[in-house]
Order: sequence, then structure tokens, then C-alpha cells
Amino acid sequence: MSIIKKAIMKYLQGRRAFGYKLDYSERLLLQFADYLEKHKATVITQELAIRWACLPDKCRPPYWAKRLCTVRLFARYYSSMDPRTEVPTQELLPFRNKRTTPYIYTERQMLMLIKAAKKLPSKTGLRASTLATIFGLLIVTGMRIGEIVGLDREDVNLNEGVLLVKKAKLGRRRLVPIHPSTVKALQDYELFRNKVYPNPQTAGFFVSEAGIRATADTVRRNFYKLSYQTGIRQPSSKPCPRIHDFRHTFAVNMVLNWYQQDRNVEKLLPQLATYLGHQRLNNTYWYMTATPELLKLAAERTAERIN
Repeated sequence: MSIIKKAIMKYLQGRRAFGYKLDYSERLLLQFADYLEKHKATVITQELAIRWACLPDKCRPPYWAKRLCTVRLFARYYSSMDPRTEVPTQELLPFRNKRTTPYIYTERQMLMLIKAAKKLPSKTGLRASTLATIFGLLIVTGMRIGEIVGLDREDVNLNEGVLLVKKAKLGRRRLVPIHPSTVKALQDYELFRNKVYPNPQTAGFFVSEAGIRATADTVRRNFYKLSYQTGIRQPSSKPCPRIHDFRHTFAVNMVLNWYQQDRNVEKLLPQLATYLGHQRLNNTYWYMTATPELLKLAAERTAERIN
């Protein structure tokens, strides 16, 4: 392993101690290190960093900027070890970070996706059961996909109807209460999983066809396939439906229900933020400002108060 690669692993280890996962950053930095080795470069220079960042010439500028930013943060760290290191300036490949407009799924679309997942072929049927149950849990809890596949069997308390999330952002933990109907769905999945794999090779609650923990990448790949298959996702779709948008849909529907029930949304929002695992309330407000229907209801509520 090269000196730079060793430094990369030490850099990532230090940042992960603060709760950052950095899996994507690790892939990028190791690719950058391979690029340096290929060009027989032993020093990080601004020119090399820019050339590497812009290698995917068919990508959009924000992606180039993200690649360069990843190198910049590491170079800043590495410069204390090698003074010859050039840290790329922030003025290079600038772009304004713009949050993607969320896609709000209809109830029909969500049911279509679950039904399509149940029909996925597999020798044991576990693939279909695992994916259908994960999609259902994404829809009814608004959990992140990483949080769901990160659940261990001991984290799923079906007697109390509570999930313990231990692998949330920045290493935070939280409890997620679930509806009795969700408890029943998870019990059914657990029985089937145990029948297929009485002694699985993993502590994970959700198990793949191979008997190991289900991964987020596998869930995403199947989501893309099924969303195209069902017509939910199309090349012309704007915004393009993402798996993370189930989280947005959950939050939006929850707030819509509160408005329709004439409840005090402002007082209830902190509860929603806690349930979703948001550290800051303004992250939850984003769901409201991103949806015209919510804005309309909020405006009507404000008008009623004024009048």
C-alpha cells in the first residue's frame, strides 16, 4: 500500500471516530490514489486533482466539484504530513449546492412497487419477501434505507412494537415506534425468514437470498428495476423518483393529515423531526416547503388566523 493510501485510511479512521460513514468518500479517495500511482506522482498537486476530478467527461459539473471537494478535504489533512501538497482552492470548479426536489409517491404507486417486489423470482422466495417487506417499511416509517438494512434481529422488538435504530447519521440512535399492522408484517417476514434460514450467517434482521445481510445497494438496484417495470420511473420523469423519496412522502403525508384534521402542525413538527431522526428542525421544514399542496394548506391556515 502506498504512503498516500495509508494516509487516506488514517484520515478516514479519524473522521469516522466522529460518526461519519464516508463509504463514498473512501471509494473516491482510493480512486484518486490509484490515479496518482498510474501517473507515478508522489505529490498531490492542484493540477492532478483537477484532471482527476474532471475525468468523467459526460458527468455534470456538480459531480466534478464534489470529487474535487473530497480531494481538497483530504489534501488539507495530508499537507501537515507532506508540505509539498497543494490544496485545491475553493474557487476551482465552483457550484451552488441545490437540494433535489422530492418526488411524492401516490398510494397506488407504492402498492404497485410492493406487489412487483413480491413477484421477483428466487429459489426460496426470500428475495421477494425481503424486498417487499423493506419497501413496505420504507413507506410506513420514513426510515432511511441504511437504517433499515442496518437493523439487527435484537433491534426489532415486535412485542413492544419498537425498532432500535443504531446506525443513523453520525452514529446517532433512536427508537421508532411502529403500527400493529407493521408489526404483523414483520412477524410474517420473520417466520418465513427463519423457515428458509434457521441459522443465518448474519445478525441482520433482513436477510438476502444468499443468507447474508441485505444491503442498501441491492435494495436500490431492485428499486430502479421495479420502478421502471411498473412505470413509476421513466426517463422523462422530473423530478426523478428516488428510493429516498419514500421518506419525503411519509413526512408530507403525515403533515397533510395533520392539516386536514385541523391539528396544531407547528407543535407537532418537533415530534415528526424526532421520529425521522432529524437533529435540526429546519431539515423537517424542507418537506413542507417542497410541496405545493402543503404550502396551500399552510397559506389557508394562516389566512384563517388573520381573518
